[in-house]
Amino acid sequence: MATATLSPVDTDKLSNLKSAVASLNQISENEKSGFINLVGRYLSGEAQHVEWSKIQTPTDEIVVPYDNLAPLSEDPAETKKLLDKLVVLKLNGGLGTTMGCTGPKSVIEVRNGLTFLDLIVKQIEALNAKYGCTVPLLLMNSFNTHDDTLKIVEKYANSNIEIHTFNQSQYPRLVTEDFSPLPCKGNSGKDGWYPPGHGDVFPALVNSGKLDALLAKGKEYVFVANSDNLGAIVDLKILNHLIQNKNEYCMEVTPKTLADVKGGTLISYQGKVQLLEIAQVPDEHVNEFKSIEKFKIFNTNNLWVNLNAIKRLVEADALKMEIIPNPKEVDGVKVLQLETAAGAAIKFFDRAIGVNVPRSRFLPVKATSDLLLVQSDLYTLTDEGYVIRNPARSNPSNPAIELGPEFKKVANFLGRFKSIPSIIELDSLKVTGDVWFGSGVTLKGKVTVAAKSGVKLEIPDGAVIANKDINGPEDI
Repeated sequence: MATATLSPVDTDKLSNLKSAVASLNQISENEKSGFINLVGRYLSGEAQHVEWSKIQTPTDEIVVPYDNLAPLSEDPAETKKLLDKLVVLKLNGGLGTTMGCTGPKSVIEVRNGLTFLDLIVKQIEALNAKYGCTVPLLLMNSFNTHDDTLKIVEKYANSNIEIHTFNQSQYPRLVTEDFSPLPCKGNSGKDGWYPPGHGDVFPALVNSGKLDALLAKGKEYVFVANSDNLGAIVDLKILNHLIQNKNEYCMEVTPKTLADVKGGTLISYQGKVQLLEIAQVPDEHVNEFKSIEKFKIFNTNNLWVNLNAIKRLVEADALKMEIIPNPKEVDGVKVLQLETAAGAAIKFFDRAIGVNVPRSRFLPVKATSDLLLVQSDLYTLTDEGYVIRNPARSNPSNPAIELGPEFKKVANFLGRFKSIPSIIELDSLKVTGDVWFGSGVTLKGKVTVAAKSGVKLEIPDGAVIANKDINGPEDI
């Protein structure tokens, strides 16, 4: 542990915290030691500052262009061999609260009445059926989503797919003022705790016993992705490349657009590939970091990791990812959450690489504006559960969509559209105020719809709006 560099004050803090945490019977010994370890590292101030002058742009050997990956064998038996080594893991700890939903975000309906989880299950079922393999699906839940997810996965009981769930760690929130665990202050409900970010996926896999069970079945690689990224589907070319080249870790990156300037990027640093996040960038270099010219790629959080390597590194306590301090307030009490991100682990794995993938592999749904895109005619849904972009759109990038607060919650968003407009030829849409869309509306070019305060503005059925600013019925 990192106590060697602690000041006497911090040593006392950690010692008191350790005693307090020992009395928390809601969490396991593994969780207690993991938490104390994280806090010890945080207090020792081991944050690694990147020396800007030592940053190098990764070569094509380190960040491999997708088109450079070897073609796959046409033999279905070879494909089955690849798939038999694979496990798919979706990060399922998030709640749909930002979109006004209760329960896991993965059960928001995306298209044709199907949820994120329905689509994921459909995709893996189709692979298992086509190649006669058994790719299992693992869902990493948090204590927030665990109970609901267990109920939800019951509906897949008769599917051609093994579904396993496990929980990521549960850590106590730290009271900033005196560095004590919030649950010791009488806040023993869910608000006293937090899940420590998706960097916890590696220890959680080991501690849950899932990793050993997978290794015993001959599994070698796990494909980890956010459950809300509709583009994160199994890609055999990537898996084949990793097996052939013995790469223990692969991060999918994709070219940055102006919408992604804050996303983490891959760099070569002191001979290793490393994730550089905006939080690590010295203030005077932030604009350079955001430039699309110098840092051309960003992390999609689609990760491929060797299971034996995870076991080796977790057991050696070697995965010391950068700590992300996340200050919050609970019932007026200032608290601190210490978190880590799975992408930051790249530098600890042998022969780690990035693959620069097409943008189609990054289709996250973070807000109702993203839901509008994937529910529109810009995308179609295949029988196997894949969301495919409509080739009728010639512009490679998606329209920029901004919806006002009236559309923030899914229920309100759905209520305000009789049907989702046609947006194949749309460049941008900005909607503010009390706006309602009829059915069969078509939007093209740059469209702004701004209802005046206190006025309900209805876009009539079948309206075609191209390159217009609409402030009232007279503008339609």
